[in-house]
Formats: sequence, structure tokens, C-alpha cells
Amino acid sequence: MTDKQDSLDSLLQAVQSNQLSISEAKTKLSHYDELGFAKIDLHRRQRQGFPEVIFGEGKTTSQIIDIISTLLVHDEVVLVTRVDHDKAQDIIAKYSHLEYHETARIICTPINNISKSKYYTSIICAGTSDLPVAEEAAVTAEVMGIHVKRFYDVGVSGIHRLFSHIEAIRQGKVSIVVAGMEGALSSVVSGLVDHPVYSVPTSIGYGANLEGVTTLLSMVNSCAPGTSVLNIDNGFGGGYNAAMIIKMIEAY
Repeated sequence: MTDKQDSLDSLLQAVQSNQLSISEAKTKLSHYDELGFAKIDLHRRQRQGFPEVIFGEGKTTSQIIDIISTLLVHDEVVLVTRVDHDKAQDIIAKYSHLEYHETARIICTPINNISKSKYYTSIICAGTSDLPVAEEAAVTAEVMGIHVKRFYDVGVSGIHRLFSHIEAIRQGKVSIVVAGMEGALSSVVSGLVDHPVYSVPTSIGYGANLEGVTTLLSMVNSCAPGTSVLNIDNGFGGGYNAAMIIKMIEAY
């Protein structure tokens, strides 16, 4: 029996036992919740395995609060990306049971409350300046129930730092490589492991880096097979994709 069928059976049993009204059941069965400024996709988890994620940048505090409220009504995991410090303080004041990860700029369901996968993804970060993107990837994967191991400040200018961790990296099922400048770390890691590598270029670098465009093109042109490249600064995408692969592995 699928999770979707289990959920539907539980809902019908709750109506039958008068634990849930018909109107409440209809609300839970709706495909989306209309908020005026947004239509919240309530069936995302059934289709893709994880609820709708809130992109916080550009949204007001009140809009984010309203969307979180809808997700909580439907007992969904909360993941809000790209939330600055000031906005986060107001949101956490409203929902004190959520937590804010400042480096990642993420508000989410407490990570310790989420059971983790058997296998892990490695988050490999070239330098300290790349940490916000690396942490966005790491926290995203953790909220999605994935065991994460972090290997930070192991860029190619001191490549011996990477080699001291390579056996642990190889034992993971997916690697996410986060790097700026010329993005060389991505090709190095891809040539040393036997699993998929998601490369995330960052906008960190001097003028000719072109705010990450140089890094992006370098990663796209990698000679190492098994590499997939995300958009500039898209740590969320790296974490999400890695989580999907590990969930798929553990389903079989």
C-alpha cells in the first residue's frame, strides 16, 4: 500500500469516527490552498516526495508566515530558503518551534526531529567564502531526511586537505561540490569517486569571475564524467537532487 493510500485511509477513518469534520477533510483533500498572493501546492509531497519549499527572497515576512501557517495546518515539513537575519527573527518569534540556520539562511522544521537516511551525501566546500551556499545544500538535504557529512575548506590551492578525507567522501552515495573562482575542485572530486557529483558554482571570485559565470562555464566544461552542474549559488538544488538520489537508492 502506498503512502498516498495510507494517508487517504487515515483521513476517511478520522471522518468516520468523528475525529474530523467533513469540511476539514475537504480542506485536507484540496490540491492547493489559495492565499491570494500564492497558491500553495498541497500535493507536492505525494507527487515528488517532499512538500513545497518556500523561496523567501522577495517575499514579505507576513507572506512567509501565511505560507508556513498553511503548511503546518497540513502537517508538512517546513523549509524556507534565502531568509535574511531580520526577517527570520520575526518569523521565529511567531513560530518558535522552527529553527533558523543563519549561514544557510534557512528556516525549517528542527533537523533533530527528522529521521535520517542510512546512506549519506558529502558536502565538499572549496573555501570559507563558499560556506553560505554549502550550508544551504547541507541543511536542505538534512531537512529532507538525508545524513550529511561536511568537508569544508578543501580547495585545490591546498589539495592535500581534500586527500586526507577522500576515503570518507568515496563512501558516500552522492557528493555535492561547492566552489567559486575557477571551480577546479569539481573536476578533481569527480575524477576520484564512483558516484554522482553535483557541482554548485558560487559567485565568489575576483572581477574576471563575472559573479560566478566563469566558475559555471568551467564546471560545465569539466572533462570528468559523472558530473551534473547546478545554477550559480544554487545550494538548495544540489541538496535537493542529492536527497532524491539517496531516497531512490534506499527505496530498493
